[in-house]
Amino acid sequence: MIETPNFPDAYRAEATAGGVFLDALRNEKELDWTFLSPSAEFGEGERTGKFRLGKDDLLVSAEGRSWITFEDYAIAFIDELEKPAHPRQRYTIGY
Repeated sequence: MIETPNFPDAYRAEATAGGVFLDALRNEKELDWTFLSPSAEFGEGERTGKFRLGKDDLLVSAEGRSWITFEDYAIAFIDELEKPAHPRQRYTIGY
């Protein structure tokens, strides 16, 4: 997404650094890592417990919106800590 023309400049440096970090993890031979990427919009809201998980592609709702609340992101994060399902992988969360 960072290469798309509408990517906000305010987030470019952070997103670029995240991509560099993910590449470093993917080249790591010994560390057992997991990388959880949020949706395009990431903010306060309700804890619903109803969300989708994906791999490397941005999750978009039927309305065309890619978003997740901090509260539901936290649930997915804790779920992964308690029952690891994405070893040495990036995954994402969204509605």
